[in-house]
Amino acid sequence: MSTARLSVAFAFALRELRGAKRGFGIFLACLVLGVMSIAGVGSFARALTDGLAREGRSILGGDAAFTLIQREASDPERALLASGGTVGRVALMRAMARTESGAATLVEMKAVDGTYPLVGSAELAPQMPLDAALALKDGLYGAVVDETFLSRLEVKVGDVIRLGEAAFQLRAVLASEPDRLASGVGFGPRFLISDAALDATKLIQPGSLVRWSYRVRLDDPRPEALAAFVEKVRAGAPEAGFEVRTRDAASPQLERNVKRIAQYLTLVGLTALLVGGVGVANAVSAHLAEKREVIATLKALGATRATIFTTYLFEVAMIAGLGIVLGLALGAAVPFVAAGVMAAYIPFPLSPHVDAVALAFAALYGALVTFAFTLWPLARAQEAPVSALFRGEIGTRRRWPRWPALVGCAAAVAALVAVALGTAEDQRSALIFLAASAAVFLLLRLVALGIMVLARRLPRPRGTMARLALANIHRPGALTPTVVLSLGLGLSLLTAIALIDRSLTQEISGSLAEKAPSFFFVDVPSSEQEAFAAFIATHAPEATYKSVPMLRGRITALNDVPAEEVKPAPDAAWVLQSDRGISFGNEVPEGSTVVAGRWWSPDEPEAQVSFDRKLAEGLGLKLGDSVTVNVLGRSITAKLTNFRDVKWERLGINFVMQFSPATFAGAPYSVLATLTFPEGAGSARELAFMREVAAAYPAVTTVRVKEALDQANKMVGDLAFGIRIASLVTLLTSILVLAGALAAGHQHRVYDAVILKTLGATRRSLVGAYALEYAGLGLVTAVFAIGAGALAAYFVVTRVMTIAFTFAPGAALGAVVLALVFTVGFGLVGTWRALSQPPVRVLRHL
Repeated sequence: MSTARLSVAFAFALRELRGAKRGFGIFLACLVLGVMSIAGVGSFARALTDGLAREGRSILGGDAAFTLIQREASDPERALLASGGTVGRVALMRAMARTESGAATLVEMKAVDGTYPLVGSAELAPQMPLDAALALKDGLYGAVVDETFLSRLEVKVGDVIRLGEAAFQLRAVLASEPDRLASGVGFGPRFLISDAALDATKLIQPGSLVRWSYRVRLDDPRPEALAAFVEKVRAGAPEAGFEVRTRDAASPQLERNVKRIAQYLTLVGLTALLVGGVGVANAVSAHLAEKREVIATLKALGATRATIFTTYLFEVAMIAGLGIVLGLALGAAVPFVAAGVMAAYIPFPLSPHVDAVALAFAALYGALVTFAFTLWPLARAQEAPVSALFRGEIGTRRRWPRWPALVGCAAAVAALVAVALGTAEDQRSALIFLAASAAVFLLLRLVALGIMVLARRLPRPRGTMARLALANIHRPGALTPTVVLSLGLGLSLLTAIALIDRSLTQEISGSLAEKAPSFFFVDVPSSEQEAFAAFIATHAPEATYKSVPMLRGRITALNDVPAEEVKPAPDAAWVLQSDRGISFGNEVPEGSTVVAGRWWSPDEPEAQVSFDRKLAEGLGLKLGDSVTVNVLGRSITAKLTNFRDVKWERLGINFVMQFSPATFAGAPYSVLATLTFPEGAGSARELAFMREVAAAYPAVTTVRVKEALDQANKMVGDLAFGIRIASLVTLLTSILVLAGALAAGHQHRVYDAVILKTLGATRRSLVGAYALEYAGLGLVTAVFAIGAGALAAYFVVTRVMTIAFTFAPGAALGAVVLALVFTVGFGLVGTWRALSQPPVRVLRHL
């Protein structure tokens, strides 16, 4: 098209905009909501990751951290670390804290030296220097604890607490711990002591599960100096088995989780935007229907198809541009609002700023969705003949656009998929999500067509209201496809999330709690294994006791390829990210089944390992491969001889890696044990037993499974609640699309109402007919949403999470109620407006 024709089309578009403001309200709202959600999620995630990067030194406790499991660094290793700057040592382990009355609780014990914290500051209440709070005074070491510790044991500052064989006086509450995020999620409250006090507890035994973290504050903090120092340590101590973290990735697991949740919420926002695309298409179609006389006049005066198409494309583009800008502005404000309003509820550092990349992707999504959903109605409008336009048939007859429009729609959809997959942290999950959304879109369209075909073939009811309602469902220009599509996708998503949440909750509080043992015992010294078993048999004769040897090790290489260079599947990457619990023995662990290869015989001298099958596949391992682990400072390579299917949901004693006994012959180890009371023992019995164990074996860490499950249940509930709230954007967009569809069909309702009232129909009969129509559509949509949501949830729960699926009738009932409320409510509001129109305005045009 020439420049002159483009300028003419642009001038026409500007004139058309004068009367387009009201008709495009739903268009703008849908676009603003979708773009805002994508821009907001992206901006917030970037603000969080940038905040983590900005506070990386404080979070990590230095420029670099070198962590060892179950052993301290040797003098040469410490000298190597000290060559770069100041070194601080922190010991982390779980232990049992006891009051003078015998009450006990699990704590996350942290022993620090005099350099702590190397970076940042620890805030205490009441305020005092940390070294003074931890010092030995009047024969008692000091301790600083979380507020939750005080409430859990009903103690106060100044009371005396026992940890191992040492007594501590609670000197202050730990109000702020700068490196808390680097320690990860714990099962108990923090109990902070000095490293001198750690020696007094006598908790460190051969094989004890202790993480020794050496934080280094470099004399030269430049990025290139940090990289060089890390390489120097790796080259100087290749067999040390250090887990290395730097200030650039102080909390890698948190950052990975942030990216995954952000990806999911971005996909939810994209779903909302796609649902909004239906509203965009409806708004454009309704607007073109109102402009049929203008279009007819332009074509009669010689305007070409291209001119008409370009005119209204310009008009739509300008309105879409306004919606995208508004959505970007609101989305860009999300991290600033979160930092100002929600700072007390977000225990992570935020660095709010206008993120150009996140906003650019949100704008791209908005533009592609607008382009994909407006080409079709624009192309249909330009193809309609002048005579049809003057007879007012636009929007009722279905016409296929020419192939350029079809190619354009397909290209826009392909670009959407490419952008979504290209920016995804987990492309497999993103592809599954997009495929599921496309399948639901297609199914909803087929359901709508099926409803219309069925309504057309059903016998006509005798009642006037029912007959009119049935005819409205399948007549030309019926609202059935739009109602089913707009509500169906939003309700399907919410139903799926509700059922996944219900299945997880039921698994944790129901099935898992029933199958799980009552207690885990960690750090049972191997030298006291028999004595501890005898103690359990005496104090809990009715319970079942099981134990296995346990060490901690980190995979350092697979088939001689360093772990840092291995490219695992996203769901198996966690195996390489830190140390893992490992065991050895001649028997196949309970809850495991060998599915490939063979189990070793008791007298085989070769180092062999058994691997969880699914995780091995994610790491690209096959039988005969070699796995190298670093345990207690030694690198040990074992041959992979079999795969196991492990039933992790039983919470029994099982490990990703099970080694042959010859692998760790002579190595010091501790014992991991479980105790299961028959049919449960009740809280009073379990708490009393835990006090007895803590008093007799203060060095043994007792984990009460019920408390751990309650904490896990709360975390799952909080996450599900946040995701459900975010997913409401999709439902809100669906409601807007529904309202827009009903508004677009308002003229049909006015016409029908006037004709029927002229022929003698009463207001009551018309309201009843429309109510039946909307109720029928809403009910069928809800039934489909329940089915589609349940199917999606079943797939995620059974295939991805590998737990039992639980159907929640409440979620199904909620979907039905929501569908009926929205369809009947919005429908009757529009109907009442239609019935209030003066008949003369319609009759004079007949």
